Amino acid sequence: MALLVVLFTLVIMVIIPGVRIINQYERGVVLRLGKFSRILNPGFRVILPYIDKMIKVDVRTTPMDIPKQEVITRDNVTVNVDAVVYARVIDAQKAVLETTNYAYATSTFAQTALRDVTGNFDLDEILSKRDEISAQIREIVDTQTDRWGIDIESVKLQNIELPADMKRAMAKQAEAERERRAAIISAEGEKSAAAAVAEAANMLAQTPGGLNIRTLQTLEKISTDPSQKTVILLPTDLTDKVSSMMR
Repeated sequence: MALLVVLFTLVIMVIIPGVRIINQYERGVVLRLGKFSRILNPGFRVILPYIDKMIKVDVRTTPMDIPKQEVITRDNVTVNVDAVVYARVIDAQKAVLETTNYAYATSTFAQTALRDVTGNFDLDEILSKRDEISAQIREIVDTQTDRWGIDIESVKLQNIELPADMKRAMAKQAEAERERRAAIISAEGEKSAAAAVAEAANMLAQTPGGLNIRTLQTLEKISTDPSQKTVILLPTDLTDKVSSMMR
């Protein structure tokens, strides 16, 4: 009986402290007496207590926010830019052994890459070439983090904050552009209207009796107005003779 008690006590002291449950999205890095031993896959696992140490590593894609960085563009404009990095651990051993904190190391290096890359572009290019800039940052960061066992899936620029005076200047430029377009549209409309009037006048002049009909239509419209009017009608042949004499 005493032997059973001793064996049961040993089981509790040795086996139970060594039981580990690893989730599907995790990997377990086992160090035996401080030296790398093996990688444990998801499931029920047992390690040697007091001898082995297991470090869990999350292998899911993790978004890492890059804080707002002050950047001086190639055309000497100061802007604040932030981004988000989507990273995933592909080698749990390297992630644990090659850096003290792989998430912090990745985020810090991404901040430096963000400043370096965006500083090589003009302001207009930063606003219009976000995908190109993001791709360059991803390539630089992925090359560095590869030795940490980290894969950079994508980098996305989020907010590009301009100085207040630059915002006002851009707003005025946009307003001037809108006014210019409105003036062009108005001028084109007047041009089309003038062309239509000229064409109608030419057709009336070339059509026998066309001007007389138009005159009668105008008189009909005027007669509907109750205000007092005096209308003097001259024979068409008289007006034609007068017109011919004045030429």
